[in-house]
Amino acid sequence: MSTTRAKKPVGQVALVGAGTGDPGLLTLRAAELLGAADLIVADERCSAGVLALARDGAELRVVPAHELQGPVLVAAAKEGRLVVRLLAGDPFLADDGVKEAEAVQKAKQRLEVVPGLPAPVAVPGYAGVPVGLPRAVARVEDGLDWRGIAAAPGTLVLLCPAGHVAKAAAALVEHGRKPETLASVTVGGTTSEQRTVLTTLDRAEADVTAAGLAGEAVVVVGDAVKKAEKLAWFESRALYGWRVLVPRTRDQAGVLSAALRGYGAIPVEVPTIAVEPPRTPAPMERAVKGLVTGRYMWVAFTSTNAVKAVREKLEEFGLDARAFAGVKVAAVGDSTAQALLDFGIRAELVPSGEQSSEGLLKDWAPYDDVFDPIDRVFLPRADIATDALVAGLKELGWAVDDVTAYRTVRAAPPAAETREALKGGGFDAVLFTSSSTVRNLVGIAGKPHDTTVLACIGPQTVKTAEELGL
Repeated sequence: MSTTRAKKPVGQVALVGAGTGDPGLLTLRAAELLGAADLIVADERCSAGVLALARDGAELRVVPAHELQGPVLVAAAKEGRLVVRLLAGDPFLADDGVKEAEAVQKAKQRLEVVPGLPAPVAVPGYAGVPVGLPRAVARVEDGLDWRGIAAAPGTLVLLCPAGHVAKAAAALVEHGRKPETLASVTVGGTTSEQRTVLTTLDRAEADVTAAGLAGEAVVVVGDAVKKAEKLAWFESRALYGWRVLVPRTRDQAGVLSAALRGYGAIPVEVPTIAVEPPRTPAPMERAVKGLVTGRYMWVAFTSTNAVKAVREKLEEFGLDARAFAGVKVAAVGDSTAQALLDFGIRAELVPSGEQSSEGLLKDWAPYDDVFDPIDRVFLPRADIATDALVAGLKELGWAVDDVTAYRTVRAAPPAAETREALKGGGFDAVLFTSSSTVRNLVGIAGKPHDTTVLACIGPQTVKTAEELGL
Protein backbone atom coordinates (compact mmCIF):
# COMPACT_ATOMS: atom_id res chain seq x y z
CA MET A 1 0.00 0.00 0.00
CA SER A 2 1.33 3.45 -0.89
CA THR A 3 0.53 6.72 0.74
CA THR A 4 0.63 10.24 -0.68
CA ARG A 5 1.42 13.33 1.30
CA ALA A 6 -1.09 16.16 0.88
CA LYS A 7 0.45 19.27 -0.64
CA LYS A 8 0.40 22.39 1.45
CA PRO A 9 -1.36 25.31 -0.24
CA VAL A 10 1.04 27.94 -1.55
CA GLY A 11 0.80 31.28 0.21
CA GLN A 12 2.05 34.71 -0.77
CA VAL A 13 2.81 38.06 0.82
CA ALA A 14 2.30 41.27 -1.13
CA LEU A 15 3.61 44.56 0.25
CA VAL A 16 1.22 47.10 -1.25
CA GLY A 17 1.53 50.86 -1.26
CA ALA A 18 -1.73 52.52 -0.19
CA GLY A 19 -0.67 55.90 -1.52
CA THR A 20 -2.06 59.07 0.04
CA GLY A 21 -5.61 57.90 0.75
CA ASP A 22 -7.48 58.30 -2.54
CA PRO A 23 -8.39 54.77 -3.74
CA GLY A 24 -8.46 56.12 -7.29
CA LEU A 25 -4.69 56.61 -7.13
CA LEU A 26 -3.93 52.95 -6.39
CA THR A 27 -2.29 50.89 -9.09
CA LEU A 28 -4.50 48.34 -10.85
CA ARG A 29 -2.38 45.57 -9.32
CA ALA A 30 -2.91 46.96 -5.81
CA ALA A 31 -6.70 47.00 -6.29
CA GLU A 32 -6.58 43.46 -7.74
CA LEU A 33 -4.66 42.12 -4.74
CA LEU A 34 -6.93 43.86 -2.22
CA GLY A 35 -9.93 42.26 -3.93
CA ALA A 36 -8.38 38.79 -3.72
CA ALA A 37 -6.58 38.80 -0.34
CA ASP A 38 -7.44 36.39 2.45
CA LEU A 39 -5.77 38.59 5.07
CA ILE A 40 -5.06 42.35 4.94
CA VAL A 41 -2.71 43.80 7.54
CA ALA A 42 -3.15 47.55 7.21
CA ASP A 43 -1.21 50.48 8.60
CA GLU A 44 -3.63 52.61 10.64
CA ARG A 45 -2.88 55.56 8.35
CA CYS A 46 -4.52 53.81 5.36
CA SER A 47 -7.84 55.39 4.40
CA ALA A 48 -11.27 53.80 4.72
CA GLY A 49 -11.72 54.22 0.96
CA VAL A 50 -8.72 51.99 0.27
CA LEU A 51 -9.78 49.39 2.86
CA ALA A 52 -13.24 49.27 1.27
CA LEU A 53 -11.69 47.50 -1.73
CA ALA A 54 -11.23 44.33 0.34
CA ARG A 55 -13.45 41.44 -0.71
CA ASP A 56 -16.31 40.25 1.46
CA GLY A 57 -15.02 37.62 3.86
CA ALA A 58 -11.42 38.85 3.95
CA GLU A 59 -9.82 39.20 7.38
CA LEU A 60 -8.76 42.78 8.11
CA ARG A 61 -6.29 43.76 10.83
CA VAL A 62 -5.46 47.43 11.39
CA VAL A 63 -2.14 47.88 13.20
CA PRO A 64 -0.21 50.90 14.52
CA ALA A 65 2.08 52.75 12.13
CA HIS A 66 5.71 51.52 12.14
CA GLU A 67 4.84 48.34 14.06
CA LEU A 68 6.67 45.56 12.21
CA GLN A 69 4.47 42.65 11.13
CA GLY A 70 7.03 40.24 9.68
CA PRO A 71 6.16 37.19 11.86
CA VAL A 72 2.40 37.68 11.22
CA LEU A 73 2.90 37.87 7.47
CA VAL A 74 5.14 34.79 7.38
CA ALA A 75 2.82 32.69 9.53
CA ALA A 76 -0.22 33.49 7.37
CA ALA A 77 1.69 32.76 4.15
CA LYS A 78 2.78 29.38 5.53
CA GLU A 79 -0.92 28.60 6.05
CA GLY A 80 -1.39 29.07 2.32
CA ARG A 81 -3.10 32.46 2.55
CA LEU A 82 -2.76 35.42 0.22
CA VAL A 83 -1.62 38.21 2.53
CA VAL A 84 -1.60 41.90 1.67
CA ARG A 85 0.51 44.12 3.88
CA LEU A 86 -0.91 47.60 3.23
CA LEU A 87 1.49 50.45 3.94
CA ALA A 88 0.87 54.19 3.67
CA GLY A 89 2.53 55.79 0.65
CA ASP A 90 5.06 53.41 -0.90
CA PRO A 91 6.21 50.14 0.77
CA PHE A 92 9.89 51.05 0.52
CA LEU A 93 9.53 54.73 1.43
CA ALA A 94 10.41 53.88 5.05
CA ASP A 95 12.52 51.08 6.57
CA ASP A 96 9.42 49.24 7.84
CA GLY A 97 8.53 47.78 4.46
CA VAL A 98 12.15 46.86 3.75
CA LYS A 99 12.48 44.93 7.03
CA GLU A 100 9.19 43.10 6.46
CA ALA A 101 10.21 42.16 2.92
CA GLU A 102 13.50 40.76 4.28
CA ALA A 103 11.58 38.73 6.88
CA VAL A 104 9.39 37.18 4.19
CA GLN A 105 12.36 36.37 1.97
CA LYS A 106 14.29 34.87 4.90
CA ALA A 107 11.32 32.55 5.59
CA LYS A 108 11.40 31.53 1.90
CA GLN A 109 7.84 32.69 1.24
CA ARG A 110 6.65 34.18 -2.04
CA LEU A 111 6.97 37.98 -2.06
CA GLU A 112 5.54 40.70 -4.29
CA VAL A 113 6.03 44.45 -3.89
CA VAL A 114 3.48 46.83 -5.40
CA PRO A 115 4.61 50.48 -5.38
CA GLY A 116 2.28 53.25 -4.24
CA LEU A 117 2.21 56.98 -4.92
CA PRO A 118 4.07 58.68 -2.05
CA ALA A 119 2.97 62.07 -0.76
CA PRO A 120 6.01 63.99 -2.12
CA VAL A 121 4.94 62.97 -5.64
CA ALA A 122 1.13 62.96 -5.45
CA VAL A 123 0.32 65.92 -3.22
CA PRO A 124 2.17 68.67 -5.14
CA GLY A 125 0.41 67.47 -8.32
CA TYR A 126 -2.96 67.85 -6.61
CA ALA A 127 -1.94 71.30 -5.35
CA GLY A 128 -1.01 72.42 -8.87
CA VAL A 129 2.73 72.61 -8.16
CA PRO A 130 4.86 71.04 -10.93
CA VAL A 131 7.86 70.00 -8.84
CA GLY A 132 9.95 68.70 -11.76
CA LEU A 133 13.63 67.83 -11.61
CA PRO A 134 16.01 68.27 -9.95
CA ARG A 135 14.30 68.07 -6.58
CA ALA A 136 15.25 67.18 -3.03
CA VAL A 137 12.89 65.47 -0.59
CA ALA A 138 13.35 65.44 3.18
CA ARG A 139 11.36 64.78 6.34
CA VAL A 140 11.75 67.50 8.96
CA GLU A 141 13.23 65.85 12.05
CA ASP A 142 15.95 66.35 14.59
CA GLY A 143 19.43 66.17 13.13
CA LEU A 144 18.40 67.17 9.61
CA ASP A 145 21.30 68.67 7.60
CA TRP A 146 19.69 72.08 7.00
CA ARG A 147 22.79 73.48 5.34
CA GLY A 148 22.81 70.70 2.76
CA ILE A 149 19.03 70.87 2.24
CA ALA A 150 19.06 74.65 1.78
CA ALA A 151 21.86 74.37 -0.78
CA ALA A 152 20.20 71.56 -2.78
CA PRO A 153 19.53 72.52 -6.43
CA GLY A 154 16.03 72.67 -7.88
CA THR A 155 12.78 72.34 -5.94
CA LEU A 156 12.65 71.31 -2.29
CA VAL A 157 9.86 69.12 -0.88
CA LEU A 158 9.56 68.85 2.91
CA LEU A 159 7.30 66.56 4.96
CA CYS A 160 6.35 67.71 8.45
CA PRO A 161 3.41 68.49 10.75
CA ALA A 162 1.81 71.84 9.89
CA GLY A 163 2.91 73.16 13.26
CA HIS A 164 6.58 72.69 12.27
CA VAL A 165 6.40 74.63 8.99
CA ALA A 166 7.50 77.91 10.61
CA LYS A 167 10.56 76.24 12.15
CA ALA A 168 11.50 74.68 8.81
CA ALA A 169 11.08 77.98 6.95
CA ALA A 170 13.24 79.79 9.49
CA ALA A 171 15.95 77.12 9.24
CA LEU A 172 16.05 77.43 5.44
CA VAL A 173 16.41 81.22 5.62
CA GLU A 174 19.08 80.86 8.29
CA HIS A 175 21.09 78.57 6.02
CA GLY A 176 20.98 80.69 2.89
CA ARG A 177 17.54 80.59 1.24
CA LYS A 178 16.09 84.04 0.47
CA PRO A 179 13.19 85.11 2.73
CA GLU A 180 11.00 85.91 -0.30
CA THR A 181 11.36 82.37 -1.74
CA LEU A 182 7.94 81.01 -2.69
CA ALA A 183 6.43 78.08 -0.79
CA SER A 184 3.21 76.07 -0.82
CA VAL A 185 1.88 74.24 2.22
CA THR A 186 -0.72 71.48 1.68
CA VAL A 187 -2.53 69.40 4.30
CA GLY A 188 -4.97 66.55 3.63
CA GLY A 189 -3.40 66.13 0.19
CA THR A 190 -5.41 64.23 -2.50
CA THR A 191 -8.42 63.88 -0.17
CA SER A 192 -11.63 65.89 0.15
CA GLU A 193 -10.00 67.68 3.11
CA GLN A 194 -7.10 69.08 1.06
CA ARG A 195 -6.18 72.71 1.74
CA THR A 196 -3.26 74.62 0.26
CA VAL A 197 -1.71 77.92 1.31
CA LEU A 198 0.65 79.79 -1.01
CA THR A 199 3.17 81.84 0.88
CA THR A 200 6.89 82.77 1.17
CA LEU A 201 9.48 81.58 3.67
CA ASP A 202 9.30 84.81 5.67
CA ARG A 203 5.48 84.75 5.80
CA ALA A 204 4.97 81.02 6.26
CA GLU A 205 4.35 81.14 10.01
CA ALA A 206 1.72 83.90 9.80
CA ASP A 207 -0.07 82.48 6.75
CA VAL A 208 -0.24 78.88 8.02
CA THR A 209 -1.49 80.08 11.39
CA ALA A 210 -4.11 82.37 9.81
CA ALA A 211 -5.38 79.50 7.63
CA GLY A 212 -5.62 77.19 10.63
CA LEU A 213 -3.81 74.35 8.86
CA ALA A 214 -3.34 71.19 10.92
CA GLY A 215 -2.09 67.67 10.37
CA GLU A 216 0.69 66.34 8.17
CA ALA A 217 1.86 68.87 5.59
CA VAL A 218 3.71 68.69 2.30
CA VAL A 219 5.75 71.85 1.78
CA VAL A 220 7.16 72.77 -1.63
CA VAL A 221 9.83 75.47 -1.78
CA GLY A 222 11.03 77.10 -4.98
CA ASP A 223 10.00 78.71 -8.28
CA ALA A 224 7.70 75.79 -9.13
CA VAL A 225 5.16 77.35 -6.76
CA LYS A 226 4.69 80.24 -9.25
CA LYS A 227 2.44 78.04 -11.40
CA ALA A 228 0.21 76.89 -8.53
CA GLU A 229 -2.53 79.50 -8.97
CA LYS A 230 -3.03 78.58 -12.64
CA LEU A 231 -2.69 74.81 -12.20
CA ALA A 232 -4.60 74.36 -8.93
CA TRP A 233 -7.22 72.07 -10.52
CA PHE A 234 -8.21 70.02 -7.47
CA GLU A 235 -9.31 72.70 -5.02
CA SER A 236 -10.91 74.83 -7.77
CA ARG A 237 -13.58 72.26 -8.75
CA ALA A 238 -17.17 73.49 -8.77
CA LEU A 239 -18.34 71.86 -5.52
CA TYR A 240 -15.02 71.64 -3.71
CA GLY A 241 -15.51 71.36 0.03
CA TRP A 242 -19.32 71.20 -0.13
CA ARG A 243 -20.86 68.69 2.28
CA VAL A 244 -23.78 67.11 0.42
CA LEU A 245 -26.32 64.83 2.07
CA VAL A 246 -27.32 61.94 -0.19
CA PRO A 247 -30.59 60.39 1.05
CA ARG A 248 -30.98 57.23 -1.01
CA THR A 249 -31.31 53.50 -0.75
CA ARG A 250 -27.96 52.16 0.44
CA ASP A 251 -27.19 50.17 -2.70
CA GLN A 252 -27.86 53.12 -5.01
CA ALA A 253 -25.90 55.85 -3.26
CA GLY A 254 -22.45 54.79 -4.49
CA VAL A 255 -22.72 55.98 -8.09
CA LEU A 256 -24.13 59.37 -7.15
CA SER A 257 -21.55 59.85 -4.39
CA ALA A 258 -18.76 59.05 -6.84
CA ALA A 259 -20.09 61.69 -9.24
CA LEU A 260 -20.24 64.26 -6.43
CA ARG A 261 -16.66 63.48 -5.41
CA GLY A 262 -15.65 64.10 -9.01
CA TYR A 263 -16.82 67.69 -8.58
CA GLY A 264 -15.01 68.03 -5.26
CA ALA A 265 -17.95 67.55 -2.89
CA ILE A 266 -17.93 65.50 0.31
CA PRO A 267 -20.98 63.20 0.06
CA VAL A 268 -22.56 61.91 3.27
CA GLU A 269 -24.80 58.95 2.53
CA VAL A 270 -27.91 58.51 4.68
CA PRO A 271 -30.14 55.52 3.92
CA THR A 272 -33.73 56.76 4.06
CA ILE A 273 -35.38 53.97 2.11
CA ALA A 274 -35.23 50.22 2.41
CA VAL A 275 -36.50 48.22 -0.56
CA GLU A 276 -38.57 45.11 0.16
CA PRO A 277 -40.58 42.66 -1.97
CA PRO A 278 -44.31 43.35 -2.49
CA ARG A 279 -46.65 42.00 0.17
CA THR A 280 -48.43 39.90 -2.45
CA PRO A 281 -46.16 38.29 -5.08
CA ALA A 282 -49.01 37.05 -7.33
CA PRO A 283 -49.40 40.22 -9.50
CA MET A 284 -45.67 40.28 -10.32
CA GLU A 285 -45.70 36.57 -11.10
CA ARG A 286 -48.67 36.99 -13.46
CA ALA A 287 -46.98 39.95 -15.18
CA VAL A 288 -43.72 38.06 -15.69
CA LYS A 289 -45.61 35.13 -17.18
CA GLY A 290 -47.45 37.61 -19.42
CA LEU A 291 -44.10 39.00 -20.52
CA VAL A 292 -43.06 35.54 -21.73
CA THR A 293 -46.39 34.67 -23.37
CA GLY A 294 -46.64 37.87 -25.45
CA ARG A 295 -49.15 39.87 -23.41
CA TYR A 296 -47.21 43.15 -23.66
CA MET A 297 -46.02 45.50 -26.38
CA TRP A 298 -43.95 47.59 -23.94
CA VAL A 299 -42.30 47.32 -20.52
CA ALA A 300 -41.63 50.71 -18.89
CA PHE A 301 -39.03 50.96 -16.14
CA THR A 302 -39.07 54.04 -13.91
CA SER A 303 -36.17 53.15 -11.59
CA THR A 304 -33.19 50.87 -11.17
CA ASN A 305 -35.08 49.18 -8.33
CA ALA A 306 -37.80 48.18 -10.79
CA VAL A 307 -35.17 46.66 -13.09
CA LYS A 308 -33.71 44.75 -10.16
CA ALA A 309 -37.13 43.48 -9.03
CA VAL A 310 -38.09 42.18 -12.48
CA ARG A 311 -34.67 40.65 -13.02
CA GLU A 312 -34.85 38.79 -9.70
CA LYS A 313 -38.34 37.51 -10.48
CA LEU A 314 -37.23 36.26 -13.90
CA GLU A 315 -34.22 34.50 -12.38
CA GLU A 316 -36.51 32.97 -9.76
CA PHE A 317 -38.38 31.31 -12.63
CA GLY A 318 -35.13 30.24 -14.34
CA LEU A 319 -35.46 32.92 -17.03
CA ASP A 320 -33.07 35.57 -18.32
CA ALA A 321 -33.01 38.60 -20.68
CA ARG A 322 -34.36 36.44 -23.53
CA ALA A 323 -37.79 36.79 -21.90
CA PHE A 324 -37.89 40.30 -23.42
CA ALA A 325 -37.67 39.01 -27.00
CA GLY A 326 -40.22 40.86 -29.14
CA VAL A 327 -41.04 43.37 -26.39
CA LYS A 328 -40.10 47.06 -26.52
CA VAL A 329 -38.46 48.52 -23.43
CA ALA A 330 -38.56 52.08 -22.08
CA ALA A 331 -36.37 53.57 -19.34
CA VAL A 332 -37.03 56.79 -17.45
CA GLY A 333 -33.37 57.87 -17.50
CA ASP A 334 -29.74 56.97 -18.12
CA SER A 335 -29.19 55.16 -14.80
CA THR A 336 -32.19 52.93 -15.39
CA ALA A 337 -31.09 52.33 -18.98
CA GLN A 338 -27.65 51.31 -17.72
CA ALA A 339 -29.19 48.88 -15.22
CA LEU A 340 -31.09 47.31 -18.13
CA LEU A 341 -27.93 47.17 -20.23
CA ASP A 342 -26.16 45.37 -17.40
CA PHE A 343 -28.91 42.75 -17.71
CA GLY A 344 -28.35 42.50 -21.45
CA ILE A 345 -31.29 44.67 -22.54
CA ARG A 346 -30.99 47.88 -24.55
CA ALA A 347 -33.88 50.33 -24.02
CA GLU A 348 -35.60 51.51 -27.20
CA LEU A 349 -36.94 54.61 -25.50
CA VAL A 350 -35.14 56.96 -23.08
CA PRO A 351 -36.40 60.57 -22.70
CA SER A 352 -34.59 62.93 -25.04
CA GLY A 353 -35.19 65.82 -22.63
CA GLU A 354 -36.11 65.76 -18.95
CA GLN A 355 -35.42 62.36 -17.40
CA SER A 356 -38.70 61.85 -15.55
CA SER A 357 -42.11 60.31 -16.07
CA GLU A 358 -43.19 63.54 -17.75
CA GLY A 359 -40.18 63.45 -20.06
CA LEU A 360 -40.93 59.83 -20.94
CA LEU A 361 -44.54 60.67 -21.81
CA LYS A 362 -43.46 63.50 -24.12
CA ASP A 363 -41.52 61.02 -26.27
CA TRP A 364 -44.01 58.15 -26.05
CA ALA A 365 -46.02 57.60 -29.25
CA PRO A 366 -49.83 57.13 -29.07
CA TYR A 367 -51.23 53.64 -29.56
CA ASP A 368 -51.85 52.89 -33.23
CA ASP A 369 -54.01 49.84 -33.97
CA VAL A 370 -52.35 49.49 -37.39
CA PHE A 371 -48.70 49.52 -36.31
CA ASP A 372 -49.06 48.22 -32.74
CA PRO A 373 -50.32 44.61 -32.66
CA ILE A 374 -50.68 44.74 -28.85
CA ASP A 375 -52.02 47.68 -26.83
CA ARG A 376 -50.73 46.75 -23.37
CA VAL A 377 -47.85 48.15 -21.26
CA PHE A 378 -46.28 46.40 -18.25
CA LEU A 379 -45.32 49.04 -15.66
CA PRO A 380 -43.39 47.57 -12.67
CA ARG A 381 -43.12 50.24 -9.97
CA ALA A 382 -42.85 51.06 -6.29
CA ASP A 383 -45.94 50.78 -4.13
CA ILE A 384 -45.93 54.55 -3.50
CA ALA A 385 -45.30 55.75 -7.06
CA THR A 386 -47.45 58.57 -8.44
CA ASP A 387 -50.15 57.88 -11.06
CA ALA A 388 -48.96 60.50 -13.57
CA LEU A 389 -47.33 57.98 -15.91
CA VAL A 390 -50.30 55.59 -15.80
CA ALA A 391 -52.75 58.39 -16.57
CA GLY A 392 -50.56 59.74 -19.38
CA LEU A 393 -50.20 56.35 -21.06
CA LYS A 394 -53.97 55.78 -20.91
CA GLU A 395 -54.54 59.17 -22.56
CA LEU A 396 -52.26 57.97 -25.36
CA GLY A 397 -54.53 54.97 -25.84
CA TRP A 398 -52.49 52.32 -24.05
CA ALA A 399 -53.80 49.77 -21.56
CA VAL A 400 -51.53 49.59 -18.50
CA ASP A 401 -50.80 46.76 -16.07
CA ASP A 402 -49.61 48.87 -13.13
CA VAL A 403 -47.87 46.32 -10.92
CA THR A 404 -46.18 46.77 -7.55
CA ALA A 405 -42.69 45.36 -8.12
CA TYR A 406 -41.25 46.43 -4.78
CA ARG A 407 -42.15 48.31 -1.61
CA THR A 408 -40.25 51.23 -0.16
CA VAL A 409 -40.19 51.47 3.61
CA ARG A 410 -38.69 54.14 5.82
CA ALA A 411 -35.20 53.40 7.13
CA ALA A 412 -34.04 53.92 10.69
CA PRO A 413 -33.07 57.49 11.75
CA PRO A 414 -29.45 58.50 11.05
CA ALA A 415 -26.96 59.27 13.82
CA ALA A 416 -27.74 62.22 16.10
CA GLU A 417 -24.80 64.23 14.73
CA THR A 418 -26.18 63.90 11.19
CA ARG A 419 -29.65 65.05 12.28
CA GLU A 420 -28.17 68.03 14.12
CA ALA A 421 -26.02 68.96 11.11
CA LEU A 422 -29.06 68.78 8.82
CA LYS A 423 -31.16 71.06 11.01
CA GLY A 424 -28.30 73.40 11.91
CA GLY A 425 -26.93 74.14 8.45
CA GLY A 426 -24.04 71.68 8.62
CA PHE A 427 -24.73 70.51 5.07
CA ASP A 428 -24.27 72.78 2.07
CA ALA A 429 -26.79 70.81 0.00
CA VAL A 430 -29.24 67.92 0.07
CA LEU A 431 -29.81 65.97 -3.13
CA PHE A 432 -33.31 64.46 -3.41
CA THR A 433 -33.72 61.74 -6.03
CA SER A 434 -37.41 60.87 -5.51
CA SER A 435 -40.50 61.98 -3.64
CA SER A 436 -40.03 59.15 -1.16
CA THR A 437 -36.52 60.35 -0.24
CA VAL A 438 -38.01 63.75 0.61
CA ARG A 439 -40.78 62.33 2.77
CA ASN A 440 -38.55 59.81 4.51
CA LEU A 441 -35.66 62.17 5.23
CA VAL A 442 -38.02 64.71 6.81
CA GLY A 443 -39.67 61.86 8.72
CA ILE A 444 -36.48 60.38 10.18
CA ALA A 445 -34.20 63.41 10.43
CA GLY A 446 -36.27 66.62 10.18
CA LYS A 447 -36.21 69.50 7.71
CA PRO A 448 -32.96 70.89 6.28
CA HIS A 449 -31.84 74.34 7.44
CA ASP A 450 -33.06 77.33 5.41
CA THR A 451 -29.51 78.04 4.16
CA THR A 452 -29.10 74.55 2.70
CA VAL A 453 -29.37 74.20 -1.09
CA LEU A 454 -32.06 71.67 -2.05
CA ALA A 455 -31.63 69.82 -5.36
CA CYS A 456 -34.47 67.73 -6.79
CA ILE A 457 -34.40 65.28 -9.70
CA GLY A 458 -37.71 66.33 -11.30
CA PRO A 459 -41.04 68.15 -10.94
CA GLN A 460 -42.76 65.46 -8.85
CA THR A 461 -39.93 65.55 -6.31
CA VAL A 462 -40.09 69.36 -6.28
CA LYS A 463 -43.84 69.20 -5.67
CA THR A 464 -43.40 66.83 -2.73
CA ALA A 465 -40.70 69.05 -1.22
CA GLU A 466 -42.95 72.11 -1.52
CA GLU A 467 -45.89 70.25 0.03
CA LEU A 468 -43.67 69.51 3.04
CA GLY A 469 -42.74 73.18 3.35
CA LEU A 470 -39.22 73.01 1.90
